Amino acid sequence: MPYQLILNTCPDFTVAQTLANKIIENELAACVNILPSLTSVYRWQGKIETAQEHLLLIKAPRSQYADIEQFIISHHPYDVPEIIAFSIENGLPDYLQWIDSCATLK
Repeated sequence: MPYQLILNTCPDFTVAQTLANKIIENELAACVNILPSLTSVYRWQGKIETAQEHLLLIKAPRSQYADIEQFIISHHPYDVPEIIAFSIENGLPDYLQWIDSCATLK
């Protein structure tokens, strides 16, 4: 089964932890890591912005992408949340099987 790593930035730890917990509670992914305190520099509505954010690393079967995307869009405070998915080409077989065992497969 193909796997993915989804990146999502959040404005603060509370939002990051809430999203991570809800993603796991809803069996959309096996694991969500929260990387604290990163600085993002980006262009938004014609202006260069700088923000302190937290990054979610969401590990899930690729078949869960649409559900995770919809979940983040529905629960995220940003108008346009970052949702970027990367395919996991290789990984420890036991770890990948664990991902399968944790997510409700669609």
